[in-house]
Amino acid sequence: MDDMVIDGTNERFPIPGELRKRARRISLVLTDNDGVLTDNGVYYSDLGEVLKRYSIRDGMGVARLREVGIETGIISGENSQSMIRRAEKLRLSHCYFGIADKEAELTRILIDTGLDISQIAYIGDDVNDLGVLRAIRSGGLTGAPSDAMPVVKRQVHYVANAAGGHGAFRDFAEWIISLRRPTDEADSYDTHSFQKIEETT
Repeated sequence: MDDMVIDGTNERFPIPGELRKRARRISLVLTDNDGVLTDNGVYYSDLGEVLKRYSIRDGMGVARLREVGIETGIISGENSQSMIRRAEKLRLSHCYFGIADKEAELTRILIDTGLDISQIAYIGDDVNDLGVLRAIRSGGLTGAPSDAMPVVKRQVHYVANAAGGHGAFRDFAEWIISLRRPTDEADSYDTHSFQKIEETT
């Protein structure tokens, strides 16, 4: 594992030292909503969508990232009121709702923020996240909840121990924070940070 390098053709196999370099460049962590911040469930009544469940632990993940100078944003194909309220509660300034093509939206995000793609991390769970995950993984960092679709988990640097809506975002945030620390201060996240990714069609 340690002799795997990023060389332009094998960028999905970064050595731990490269992961730490990437983590120290990150300025913005973007996340999907449904399936990452929520458990993918929704409560309906005769009035339509009523409730979605969010993890308070993930909210602390946003605060922890902010403490080290990293902002958080949401990219979602949905445009629900519950998601908007949650973003307001967390004081997220980078929110992109109702986005059908997340990979295409990434170009606008880079322009809006003035960031390079190497300064962005993304966590997603389903096939509509694959485009943006593949775009970011060559220079940034990518993750997925433990219950993400298998094809997604094969495309990311880090698979969280927690499921969507149950702390997956917090886990991803702590992994990034851990990688940013000096090597002799890194905790156990470093020992399982490497995620081998197989080629998929």
